[in-house]
Amino acid sequence: MTAPPGVPHPFADAVKPLVDAMGGEMVAPGQARGDDVVLSWEGEPVVAVRLPHLADSLDHLLADLQRRHGPLPALGRKEKQQVVRILEERGAFSVRHGVETVASALGVSRFTVYNYLNRENAARDDG
Repeated sequence: MTAPPGVPHPFADAVKPLVDAMGGEMVAPGQARGDDVVLSWEGEPVVAVRLPHLADSLDHLLADLQRRHGPLPALGRKEKQQVVRILEERGAFSVRHGVETVASALGVSRFTVYNYLNRENAARDDG
């Protein structure tokens, strides 16, 4: 079931929200580069997904959290701790300069972000 050229395929429509949430880009399978992921339906390539670089993903995550919670620097301490927890679960601190980027976005020091992380890890170890 290949869609005619220029007509969206239902499978591509179905995965678009996921690709958007990851900060990826959908391109035609013929435009796929070596590190793109080509998705097929019933053996036919339908769409290629161009994944973002990790640093771009962190910016995308921060923008998404800001859309959901409002300006990040204006959040209270508990809300900032929750944002740090979410970012840690999503691997934000495995990115080079991740702590600095998050600290800047939250309007806190690196030390504060490390304190939030240590507090979360201690709570997890106790539980």
